[in-house]
Amino acid sequence: METKDRELEYSPLSGRLKRDGVTVDEKIYRFAGTDDPWQLEVGDHEGGSTVWNELFQTAKDAHRAFNDAVEKDGIGGRSSCRGQCTTDPIPAP
Repeated sequence: METKDRELEYSPLSGRLKRDGVTVDEKIYRFAGTDDPWQLEVGDHEGGSTVWNELFQTAKDAHRAFNDAVEKDGIGGRSSCRGQCTTDPIPAP
């Protein structure tokens, strides 16, 4: 399936979170106009991106997973993913 030109719908729960001097960008999205599950991606303060492998039935479930990870490992932590997400650097523009 070609996804390159498909539009994304972002949940209103997406946004920036700043805690302990660190800001991350939480993105909860799916293909626009669908009932597809939601994807969770977090851009971190070091220019990296963490994408959860799990898809979420609701945007609230994705947001809860993000909040659980922050509560467990802190705003800059990634260890709560433990096989549940993939971490890659975001390429420079």
